[in-house]
Amino acid sequence: MLCDTFPEMGEGKINIPKALGRTALTIHLNVEDADAVFSRAIKAGAKATMPIQDTFWGDRYGQFADSFGLHWSVSTKIRNVSQDETAEATKKYFS
Repeated sequence: MLCDTFPEMGEGKINIPKALGRTALTIHLNVEDADAVFSRAIKAGAKATMPIQDTFWGDRYGQFADSFGLHWSVSTKIRNVSQDETAEATKKYFS
């Protein structure tokens, strides 16, 4: 469960990432349709931080930040990738 902060309940300083100017985590969801979830988030006011795309590790993947400053990533497995193929693609990607 995720919810808003409740400063009126005595929490003091609002501690959401947007108020703090930073976040220390990304919430990741493996979903049936990453494109639909990503699109719904953007339509609801989230800002894309990594466009939804096919990845070398075999997922359809994207990232966004919601209106509170929380970072999210969503993915859907689109193909199985062997460890060797992943290692080679990782090497290429980061070189």
